[in-house]
Amino acid sequence: MGPTCPSRQAFDFMSSARKESFSIQLLQIFDGLLVFIAFVLAVMLRSPVSDLGDWILGWFGKEIWRQEAVLANFTELLVVMVPFTPLVLELAGFYKSSRKRLRQSIWQMMRAMVILGAGIGILVVFFKFPLLNRSVLGVAGVLTFGLILARDRVCGTLARRRMVRENLKEAIVLAGKPGDIAEMLGQMPAEVTDYWRVVAHVDPNDENWAELNRILDGGAVERVVFAPKNTPFKLLADAIEICEVRGIEAWVSASFIQTQVARPTFDLLGGKPMLVLRSTPELSWELFIKAVFDRVCAVVMILATLIVWLPAAIGILIASPGASILYSQQRAGRYGKPFRMWKFRTMVANAETLLEEIKREHGNEMHGPVFKLERDPRIFPFGALLRRLSIDELPQLINVLRGEMSIVGPRPLPIYEVEAFERSEHRRRLSIKPGMTCIWQVSGRNQICSFEDWVKMDLDYIDRWSLWLDLKILLRTVPAVLFAKGAK
Repeated sequence: MGPTCPSRQAFDFMSSARKESFSIQLLQIFDGLLVFIAFVLAVMLRSPVSDLGDWILGWFGKEIWRQEAVLANFTELLVVMVPFTPLVLELAGFYKSSRKRLRQSIWQMMRAMVILGAGIGILVVFFKFPLLNRSVLGVAGVLTFGLILARDRVCGTLARRRMVRENLKEAIVLAGKPGDIAEMLGQMPAEVTDYWRVVAHVDPNDENWAELNRILDGGAVERVVFAPKNTPFKLLADAIEICEVRGIEAWVSASFIQTQVARPTFDLLGGKPMLVLRSTPELSWELFIKAVFDRVCAVVMILATLIVWLPAAIGILIASPGASILYSQQRAGRYGKPFRMWKFRTMVANAETLLEEIKREHGNEMHGPVFKLERDPRIFPFGALLRRLSIDELPQLINVLRGEMSIVGPRPLPIYEVEAFERSEHRRRLSIKPGMTCIWQVSGRNQICSFEDWVKMDLDYIDRWSLWLDLKILLRTVPAVLFAKGAK
């Protein structure tokens, strides 16, 4: 019944429901085993058999070495699929609740399969990953889908049965002022509290916690949950020590800290426990995969687009001689850290010195600190073509390789535009690494004339970030680039 990982011990109440059936780690190990079993079954089913008896004898008899040889062809793929299938399922939210509907489980499985399929495709196409029998892979994919979905349904059924049996519920003591407890329970989802058997409510009305001592000594209490909004910290520390010496888990609600978007987590700093309020994506396997994907994608895209780099460079030299092919500018990176962003030059050589004059004569089509002008006279004709085809953005792949940018993320702004932000809330768009494409980029950026709307899109991306969201933005980016949607 222990916690699944230390950093979630204090606040991840959702994990307690899962721990009563299976821990996330156990489920993932079991699902990885199901992936392996699916491949074994797919290899066994690859040859037609006359009847079940012949099939069994064929597998355990003279055919066993041939079957094992076929399975050996998938060794490298299994090394990827067995550990990464549960990981991608977790990224799709598959393990968040044991009480989800079948339709939700199927949708999460389909999302995971799409991501895995795209990953396998990249390995096969760009890294010559061996894939000797596609029929076996197809059958294994179907079997993996069915086996894991069946396991999920069985676990969900068992969890629901446990929920209605009082003797299987977790014995809980709720400690805090009655109003604080009622407020905490009102914010707690039913899929958590349905697994609780509340033994007692304890009000910290004395400094000795006599009632809490009596209850913990007299009953089989598994956990004490504190609602400490109006409880002095000294009393709370004493109560936690009472639980500690008895080996009983003490869970402290952090709802007394009111935040709008920040999520509370528990971590260690120099060996000392710290409450962390984070309004950006937490360091996780998802972010690690995103970082790896950025580098791999940058290398692949540079190699795939090199054929247009030389014509673009020659065209710039001819159309606008006397200046460099590439244009660089100081942009604001993560947390506002300056970095030099690269683009193919699409404006005249003295474009920056003409900026104020252009503003006076033509105004600004974007409301806010950012300057946008659809028909900017500083852009020479060939530069306009590069912009329309988004070719001018390709050198930013170098920034991605250097780790200064990501493939997907809020667009980096010039330093002087960041310094002109009118609201401090706008700076939260700097809390993650900037990207080459974003929601604003694929939503017809030239039709969005309000900087507030632009920032709202970026903050919504930050708050809802996931690998699946990045993939959807990338899929929308392709037609946006091909059809020059919003690029002028």
